Amino acid sequence: MANFHFDFISKRKIWYAISTIIILSGFVSLFIQGLNFGIDFTGGNIFQLQFEQTVTAEELRAAVSEYVEATPTIQESEGNTFLIRTEDMNEEESAALLTNIEQNLSAFDILRNEHIGPVIGKELITNALIALSLALVLMLIYITVRFRFNFAVSAIVPLMHDTLVMIGLFSILQFEVDSTFVAAILTILGYSINSTIVIFDRIRENRELHPEQEFDALVNNSINQTLGRSINTSVAVLLLVVALFVLGGDTTRAFSLALVIGVIAGGYSSVFIAGSILSDVTRVRGVDKTEFRQKTKKDDPKILV
Repeated sequence: MANFHFDFISKRKIWYAISTIIILSGFVSLFIQGLNFGIDFTGGNIFQLQFEQTVTAEELRAAVSEYVEATPTIQESEGNTFLIRTEDMNEEESAALLTNIEQNLSAFDILRNEHIGPVIGKELITNALIALSLALVLMLIYITVRFRFNFAVSAIVPLMHDTLVMIGLFSILQFEVDSTFVAAILTILGYSINSTIVIFDRIRENRELHPEQEFDALVNNSINQTLGRSINTSVAVLLLVVALFVLGGDTTRAFSLALVIGVIAGGYSSVFIAGSILSDVTRVRGVDKTEFRQKTKKDDPKILV
């Protein structure tokens, strides 16, 4: 992509508009239907049964629905094995449910029988928010020290963008949100910040090599110079997570889907959003293109840090 050059910065309003539409759509979905929280958050029971005879998901759902009010989640996997997620049930109710399934469908082996209370769900939500907030704050501090504050803000905003896109699309698609979704968000934050830092590091290098260049042009050139690396990394990771989504089975499907969405959002925000925000934040803070043309490392070493 040595001969390719695209003006990302001048079209930043288009990128902002695209992101705004996606995020607002997610907010509308969150307001109307919310998130499809799994039992990790809401509390409930989970059974994993391996049947001796062939059983269909419809037959199993009908048998389970006799003992619960909410529609149970039934996931089928290889070996005539089913993962059943239900609302909160006590020991007597769960024992009666299993007895009914065995009598009306087939004998089975219990591979998993767990109960998760709603208190644990609240703790998971709190811990997830704490982990996400702590990660963002620590990255803000590190990037401020390593680069400058305007770089730190411009790196953190795309991370919030990626998080909102993932949450919004999961609300729209109504895929189940469990503890693995939190792990997927933190994974994508690490991937996205790495891609953004590569671009910012090139910006800092170019500022030292071309101190007379206007800042918007310098940012745009830096994005183009690292574009091949950004695309290659995103495509390579995307191929892996798509394969995991298609071939990984039901147990990893929600997690892999979150990674697919996150990789696309992270790649997009690193290339299209981060540099655009850096240009705007730098201008708002009063450090305009004239200052970058006039100041050099000799005049002010901090301008390159």
